[in-house]
Amino acid sequence: MLKGLIVVTALTAGQAAAAGPTPSAIAGFGGVHPTEGAGQRPDRKLRYRVVFSITKAATEPGKVNPSLDRVARFLNLLAADGVRPRRGDLVAIVHGPATPLTMSDEAYRARFGTPNPNLELIRRLRGAGAEVHVCSQALSGNKIERSSVAELVEIDVAALVTIANLQLRGYALIPD
Repeated sequence: MLKGLIVVTALTAGQAAAAGPTPSAIAGFGGVHPTEGAGQRPDRKLRYRVVFSITKAATEPGKVNPSLDRVARFLNLLAADGVRPRRGDLVAIVHGPATPLTMSDEAYRARFGTPNPNLELIRRLRGAGAEVHVCSQALSGNKIERSSVAELVEIDVAALVTIANLQLRGYALIPD
């Protein structure tokens, strides 16, 4: 009996080691830690339609916005369990003090004296099927011209409308 248990344990450990690192949808962003035995995990049977409300600014202009990084973390958590959302099922709507993260590199550099550290993450999020939108009311409030918004970012009339529309279409809201 003990021999059988040792063989099964050795085989299981070998399979776990062979499995390698947790897959990542957005490498370099949204770090996740493997969690064995977790109660709630991503469910392959569900369609994840989520809108992220991003309002908080990064602590420094040269740092990636932590709320935007959470979108990458969510994608990485789903990927770790083999869940791939459909294109457009994850939407980040940026407004309030976070609005400058949507600026082009040139405009961001002119305002803050540093390159926009969020653009690479926005590129990768879009490459993974997520969308990044910005509120035009917040652009006005932050004195950002439409022409200063990065091409990868969609301009919406208002975050209030975007969030309401998406929730009425069945999207879950994750605020920052």
